[in-house]
Amino acid sequence: MKYIGIITAIDEEFSAIKSILSNSEEIKIYNITCLKGTIENKNVILTKCGVGKVNSARTTQILIDKFNIDYIINIGVAGGLKDYINIGDIVIGEKLAQHDFNITPFNHPMGYINEELGVYMYSDKKLVEKCQDIKLHNTNIYSGTIVSGDLFCTKEKHKTNILKEFNADCVEMEGASIAQVCTLCNIPFIVIRSISDKPNGSNQIDYNEFVEASSKKIVEVIKIILKKD
Repeated sequence: MKYIGIITAIDEEFSAIKSILSNSEEIKIYNITCLKGTIENKNVILTKCGVGKVNSARTTQILIDKFNIDYIINIGVAGGLKDYINIGDIVIGEKLAQHDFNITPFNHPMGYINEELGVYMYSDKKLVEKCQDIKLHNTNIYSGTIVSGDLFCTKEKHKTNILKEFNADCVEMEGASIAQVCTLCNIPFIVIRSISDKPNGSNQIDYNEFVEASSKKIVEVIKIILKKD
């Protein structure tokens, strides 16, 4: 039996997706809680990785090793890097990179990992296509570049440097490491982010209100993807 892996980073997203999970069964692997069940009559494994690249990479590899994974969906929040992307909009990561991976002294560009991977890892084209025609109320959906690093980017200068280097649409802390593990293991994946703030810090909103609204949107996106599967 094949499973669709769904990886979240925070409790609120995990709980929101858990609420639509049928026939739920809890499985503990090391210190990771996985929920096995169905959404839209598809077999899924839901888990929370925690924050950062190591946590997300470890969780992804465990899912791949312990379950017969068909593909992985990673959902979460990210900081916007382009002015036209508004709070609450969604970015589909067509390609992903690690903005803090730096071996530039060896004449490689920022984000370059090795000869096999280069700088960018690419979401599965069919999964991206499933997302591009999704319609949500008062929400723009963009496809583009998501970058990850072990840094919570709050300073405008950090965001400006990342935008200049990668022309990325948003920045977060898990997606690219999940992408790297999936790429190395030949597992299709897609990374989806809801935008929590603007690049200049404008249009600040209450974070708890945002997470609640964002989680509801993410649930709708998950349901639509799985319906199309």
